[in-house]
Amino acid sequence: MKKLLVATKNKGKIKEFAEMLSDLNVEWLSLDDVAIEFDVEETETTFRGNALLKAEAYAKAAGMLTIADDSGLVVDALDGKPGVYTARYGGPGLTAVQRYEYLLTNMEMVEEADRTARFRCVIVLVDPNGELLAESDGVCEGKIAAAPAGDGGFGYDPVFFLPEYEKTMAQVPSETKHQISHRGRALQQLVPKMREILS
Repeated sequence: MKKLLVATKNKGKIKEFAEMLSDLNVEWLSLDDVAIEFDVEETETTFRGNALLKAEAYAKAAGMLTIADDSGLVVDALDGKPGVYTARYGGPGLTAVQRYEYLLTNMEMVEEADRTARFRCVIVLVDPNGELLAESDGVCEGKIAAAPAGDGGFGYDPVFFLPEYEKTMAQVPSETKHQISHRGRALQQLVPKMREILS
C-alpha cells in the first residue's frame, strides 16, 4: 500500500479525499500522522502558488509523495474576496462560524441577484523532492445565502447556497457534495493521473 501525505491537519479534508478516492490502495496521512508541526506561510497571491508552496515544503520534510490544495471562496460583490485569505478572513483566532458571520455582515446590503460566488480549489501532487507531478483546478458556482443552514461539511458550507439544489452546501448529502464541490471536481480531474502514479 502506498503512503500519500495530504498537506493538512484538517481531518474533514482528509476524510473527503479518502472517501472520494476509496478505490485507491492508499494510506492517507495527515501532517499530524507524520509529526510535521511547522506551518508553511501562504505568501502567494494565487491558489496554485499557495498549493505548490505547501506541497513542496511538506514533501521535502516528510520525504513522501504529497498532495496539497489551496481553496477558497470568491465573492463577486466583494471584488473576489476573501479569495486566498478565506481561512483567515476577518482576522486571526476566529471560529468558522465567526468567519461566515463576518462574511454575512459584509453582504448585508447586497441584493439577492448580486450575491454570486464560487468555491475554487487547486490541487497539486508532488514527488518527495517537491517536483510537480500533476495539478488540477475545480470550481463550484453558487450564491451567498442570507442566513446559514445545515450542519454538514465545514467552513463556509452553511452559507454557500446551491441554486440547482435549493440547499446550502451544508445541507446536501456528502455523496452529492463530493461530486459537485470545487474539491470534488478538482480531484476528479486529478484521479486518472493519480492512478497512473500510484499503480
